[in-house]
Amino acid sequence: MQQDLNRVIEQVSKEKGIDKAILINALENAMVSAAKKTFGHQRKIEAQYNPDLGEVELFEAKVVVGEVKDPSVEITLEEARENFDPDAEVGDELLSKLDTSSFGRIAAQAAKQNIVQRVRDAEREIIYNEFKGREGQLVNGIVQRFEKKNIIVNLGRTDAILPEKEQVPRERYRQGDRIRAYIVSVEITSRGPQIVLSRTHPGMLVKLFEQEVPEIYEAIVEVKGAVREPGGRAKIAVVSNDPDVDPVGACVGMKGTRVQAVVQELRGEKIDIVHWTADQAEYVCRALAPAKVSKIIIDDDEHNMEVIFPDDQLSLAIGRKGQNVRLAARLTGWRIDVRSESEADEETRRARSSLGAIPGVNDMVAELIYQAGFKSAEELAEADLETILDIDGIGAEKAEAVYKSSREHVAEKKRKEEKEKEKEKEKEKASAEAGMESAGQPEDIAEGKEPQEGK
Repeated sequence: MQQDLNRVIEQVSKEKGIDKAILINALENAMVSAAKKTFGHQRKIEAQYNPDLGEVELFEAKVVVGEVKDPSVEITLEEARENFDPDAEVGDELLSKLDTSSFGRIAAQAAKQNIVQRVRDAEREIIYNEFKGREGQLVNGIVQRFEKKNIIVNLGRTDAILPEKEQVPRERYRQGDRIRAYIVSVEITSRGPQIVLSRTHPGMLVKLFEQEVPEIYEAIVEVKGAVREPGGRAKIAVVSNDPDVDPVGACVGMKGTRVQAVVQELRGEKIDIVHWTADQAEYVCRALAPAKVSKIIIDDDEHNMEVIFPDDQLSLAIGRKGQNVRLAARLTGWRIDVRSESEADEETRRARSSLGAIPGVNDMVAELIYQAGFKSAEELAEADLETILDIDGIGAEKAEAVYKSSREHVAEKKRKEEKEKEKEKEKEKASAEAGMESAGQPEDIAEGKEPQEGK
């Protein structure tokens, strides 16, 4: 019986992965708590585990004093020398062993609950520390149950949660299914560690490629970025640190085996592998593949790129419901406007026509203004003089004249438009009045019939 406690400590330590010292400390604290419930909280009680006996021994501590004021923690010198230590002196602290057989049922139950709680807390802390360092990694588990629309995944020693927002919309699971997910966060809560998983995080795509492509794992090929529209399409940008290694080819693998393994894990999600380059214009063009780019216009101030495609390539560049261009913009970090050549040509024609209509602006000056980014007389009129002075190829005197002429031209244009609107309103008013007059005449006349004489 005495050795039972040793075996219990050994067994719990192995099963729960908890250090024996933690279990022994929990036992000692529980016994002290139970003893104080039995003997009184004012008494000074200490506990010590005796591995030879396989039990926790309880001792009561009392201080030797000349005159006792609190008998629960003090003892007289005479009593101390008679019952404990003949050499005792005032100020010494003496320990006496307590008999635990007098513990009541309530005290024993409290001790048990204390031990269970301490073991549970220690187990939670171990699990938390184990998974805290695994954020950003993939983990395998089994679908345990469903709570509302969240999936609870059994990871072995603990459960994790796959929230609805982290699930791929078209994926369906049943209880007992194996599932692989990405650890987003590990937090400690009152109910223990909460491990949040994701099947939609771009990091999952990166980790899957890392597992399938040794060159990524060995840092020969580097992943520069990854974006996903989960269940639909994804793009991953890679670059090689070794000139002899093709990063795209390494990710695709022989006959596409590597990329297909990733696609299969993501349940058919299409993956575009983009060769990253420091040339941002070229990078955007590659990100928009497979569509072929005709021309690209960069606006560094607005961090915007206008990309022009042949008419038959525009729908390919945009992708289904704008998916391709949307993912390319997120991957590159640029705002991307895509247009067809015919649309761009029509806009260019309209812009040159609008700018050329300004008095004093010939075709050459209109072209210089257009190349500077102005697409209409109205835009030019709204600009300040300093901006027009900065246009290359136009002198200061000409710039001032253009500035003045554009504002006068636009103002005159607005006046003409307002007059046209007034004329239209007058015509509508006159038509309405004429209609009212015809409505007020006899029915026969209004219908164009000859009036009949009375019988």
